[in-house]
Amino acid sequence: MHLLIPAAGVGRRMGSDRNKLLLPLRGQPILAWTLQAAAASPSIEWIGLICQEVDKSDLLTILENLQLAKPVVLVLGGETRQASVYNGLQALPPTAAQVLIHDGARCLATPDLFDRCAAALQTCPGLIAAIPVKDTIKIVNGEGIVTATPDRSDLWAAQTPQGFHVAPLKAAHDEGKAKNWAVTDDAALFEKVGLPVKIVPGEETNLKVTTPEDLKIADSVLSDREIAA
Repeated sequence: MHLLIPAAGVGRRMGSDRNKLLLPLRGQPILAWTLQAAAASPSIEWIGLICQEVDKSDLLTILENLQLAKPVVLVLGGETRQASVYNGLQALPPTAAQVLIHDGARCLATPDLFDRCAAALQTCPGLIAAIPVKDTIKIVNGEGIVTATPDRSDLWAAQTPQGFHVAPLKAAHDEGKAKNWAVTDDAALFEKVGLPVKIVPGEETNLKVTTPEDLKIADSVLSDREIAA
């Protein structure tokens, strides 16, 4: 299985003046935890790390320190996540038939989650890791007034990895680029072109580290795992 890790963002909500994935978490950069989990998955054979030019030196240092057993290729990202994944798809080896895409900021995903997504992708064209929504969700208009309360049993919170067969995903990205679609994940492109996306149960701890509070939670989760081990 081939894996793309978008890691080309910045840390505005983290209050950082640099890529938040370079910030320390229990003695190593956030991204190092993501890479180690992916590399520990028996299903993953190749990793494409999508980054900005300014971060290349730091990322090469991380990779040198980790000495991962899987090949990692740096891919130049774009101005948006969508553009970055598009670039990543073009950088896949010609033999790549399926791909998982996992946000670099989801540093708590386990190797088991990567394996389960890779296995599920053998039976469907597209999938996302997700968990059922626990909170009651409200739809609110521009004036801050609640307009609807959707049935919580129908709602799932999307995570990554997301997995796809490469050919239809490339075609969806090409169509999205031609029609100027702006989406926040690759599953939305699949949905727009009418392709099915399956749910794979995600992990409650698989949060996306976005704010300083998230960083504290991630530290606590990793501490608990160390104690359990």
